[in-house]
Amino acid sequence: MLEKITMSRLRYAPLLVFQVILLILFFCFTTYADAEEVKQRISGFEDTHVMIFIGFAYLMTFLKKYCYSATGYNLLLAALIIQWSLLCQGFFDMKDGKISISLRQLLEADIMSATVLITFGALLGLASGTQLLFIAIVEAAVGCVNLYISEEIYKISDIGGSIGIHTYGAYFGLGVSAALRLKKSDPEPAPSNGVATIQSQKENIRLDGPSYTSDVTAMLGTIFLWIYWPSFNSGLAATEVERQRAIVNTYLSLASCTVVTFMLSAAVSHKPGKLDMVHIQNSTLAGGVAVGAVANMYIGPGGAIAVGMGAALISVLGYRYLTPQLEKLGVQDTCGVNNLHGMPGIYSGLLSALFAALATSEAYHNELGNVFPATSSIAAGHLASSTADPRSTGMQAAYQLIALATTLGLALGSGILSGLIAKTKLFSPLEEKQRYDDEMNWELP
Repeated sequence: MLEKITMSRLRYAPLLVFQVILLILFFCFTTYADAEEVKQRISGFEDTHVMIFIGFAYLMTFLKKYCYSATGYNLLLAALIIQWSLLCQGFFDMKDGKISISLRQLLEADIMSATVLITFGALLGLASGTQLLFIAIVEAAVGCVNLYISEEIYKISDIGGSIGIHTYGAYFGLGVSAALRLKKSDPEPAPSNGVATIQSQKENIRLDGPSYTSDVTAMLGTIFLWIYWPSFNSGLAATEVERQRAIVNTYLSLASCTVVTFMLSAAVSHKPGKLDMVHIQNSTLAGGVAVGAVANMYIGPGGAIAVGMGAALISVLGYRYLTPQLEKLGVQDTCGVNNLHGMPGIYSGLLSALFAALATSEAYHNELGNVFPATSSIAAGHLASSTADPRSTGMQAAYQLIALATTLGLALGSGILSGLIAKTKLFSPLEEKQRYDDEMNWELP
């Protein structure tokens, strides 16, 4: 008994070890960026910070007895991954053996932490704290490799991270969930509102569902994310003109997505004519994901509205019809990240290929090289560039698709492998009766 208590008290000891390792690595390999490196104006850092630590956290408080874990683990995972991703991303851009850290690197680290929090949404209530920490560390490292491949090798345009952040995070999470799925001998959960229906063995109530109060707090997360999403999609823009175009496109996409979400929710909900809070909390945000990869492109204000409308259709129908089918296969997706981040991310990746193929120097003027790094100018359909790696717009479109396929492969493959490792007793996996319950990890009032 004493040994069990001691082990419980030392449950998070490996976390301290990892933090000490980070401390040593920061002392050895990091420095402040010099004056030349900080000349570029960076906007949206504070707004993105709010999205990570308030928006994502409160969006996941819809479970009736998991609000402590939703907000607490969100804070822990983000704080850890911001440090870890600064090192992982900086490894690819070291100068004289040092990683320079500026506001841009902090913003990129915040954005990378969003990947882990998206995965957390898929595993909400399903994974133990130690499992989450292991999964997050692996995911961030592989995610940084994927971003390097997409940005430096494929040279794609993905300013809002719809491919490298949202798609990757969603399908990494679903890969882990598939590896952690319930055994056939366990009771099979029945679908309900896009989440599983595990029964509490101590109370005759579902712990995976919402309460009236928890749905209200989750809606606060939605509002914060909705308000600040234009900053997320525009923060890494190269010019002020590009930044404003990304803000306009994101804002219009979110607005049209919200309107169509309300209409579709009433049309397809389990109770005809009534709104489903799952759709309102999540699908209203899908427009921000769907426009992410094309936010800085010349898609036109009307095009941005069309993108948002399509995102609402994909997301709402995904929650209503696709998620129950995944559950029948034993793949749990607690927050429905496939419908908010995964499928809208794929949709955005496909749109990015389309709009890359349609790009012309007449439309972009001198901005073509900012939006598509490997292509500086296209005249009369022919390449006219002096860059080291010149491309036609058609070739750029192909690379957008290749990056999307690479991201999906890396996410699912590394997610399944991470889940299989995390499933071992070393990481204290939860028993079925322990899922969706704060009592396992928190002192409750």
